[in-house]
Amino acid sequence: MPNLAPYAACPEFSLGRKINEPPPASYRTEYQRDRDRIIHSNAFRRLEYKTQVFVNSEGDLFRTRLTHTLEVSQISRTIARALRLNEDLTEAISLGHDLGHAPFGHAGQDILNHCMKSYGGFEHNLQSLRIVDELEEKYPLFRGLNLTYETREGILKYCSPKQAKSLGQLGTRFLHEGQLTPPSLEAQLADLCDEIAYVTHDIDDGLRAKLITIRQLRDYRLFDEHFSYVLKHWSTVSQRRMIYETIRRLIGEQVTNVIETSRAQLDAVQPKNIEEIRMLEEPLITFSAMLYEKHLELKQFLQTQLYQHYRVRRMGFRAHQMIRRLFEAFFSDPTLLPLEAQVEVQRLQGQLGGDAGRARAVADYIAGMTDRYAILEYEKLFELTTTVV
Repeated sequence: MPNLAPYAACPEFSLGRKINEPPPASYRTEYQRDRDRIIHSNAFRRLEYKTQVFVNSEGDLFRTRLTHTLEVSQISRTIARALRLNEDLTEAISLGHDLGHAPFGHAGQDILNHCMKSYGGFEHNLQSLRIVDELEEKYPLFRGLNLTYETREGILKYCSPKQAKSLGQLGTRFLHEGQLTPPSLEAQLADLCDEIAYVTHDIDDGLRAKLITIRQLRDYRLFDEHFSYVLKHWSTVSQRRMIYETIRRLIGEQVTNVIETSRAQLDAVQPKNIEEIRMLEEPLITFSAMLYEKHLELKQFLQTQLYQHYRVRRMGFRAHQMIRRLFEAFFSDPTLLPLEAQVEVQRLQGQLGGDAGRARAVADYIAGMTDRYAILEYEKLFELTTTVV
């Protein structure tokens, strides 16, 4: 492809798909095909009604998994172009990285993992891979979306060594003793842009919800440097516009820093191809040490002051109760599930055996729910005042 760096992922040299297919039309690359399949998937559409931090019903302007995913994609494409990486692959990974998230954000993931403790656990990164490899049903010749190795590698940001053993070549990098070997630069980039996006937009959402304050944030260098600049130059505009400008500048600094730092590291190492990238001990797509320190300060602030805020924890508590009770009910009596899900229970019981297969099918069903569908299912089963249909 024109203008790609030698260490970028090139679709002509892809490690391929699990099931061989005829090549796409001449106007579309293999990675564009991956991107398109993700966008047209059921799991991608469900992201519109899945929690990022705030439950969808809390307000119309808070981020959802879908808007977060689009922000990650936008930021990662900008950096990919500047570094001459493969934009199409970067976009496909960015769009697919959160497909496996359960309803109600991390609270939903945590309780599903607890429910699945005896049956292999629940990891949202592995669930994202499971969706694109097996759970989407759109094509007559194979289960899943049959994506390229490079897109699947990027979607699987992390998995436990125990799970990695069952993934063949894709799981190899999680089995090395000591340091985890890096994936492609495009996968590294999508992962870092995920952090840039959620830290900055969680600040925005936290301020909008009045769970954190500007006064608190000004104790942290990365925010205060930009807010002070905005305050100096635009002190007469509304606070909402000041916040927006601060967030915009905050993203801009991080993007510029990643481009400049990563470019310097690539120039120093001078990898000749993507395989050399995978043999390195450390990722090359990074912040500078100073900016990483500032970024980490903000992450830690959000962890203690936003994600542990009593209102967020109350939402998480309700999510725990709903998902736990739904899992217990469906696991105890799979005939409560819709017919398609009952068929999946039977398939996975045959594939994984008895309780393990039943548990995995129930986890797949619950993980695929949107927030509002999970609430509706809970009301149908446990709220006596709700009409059962």
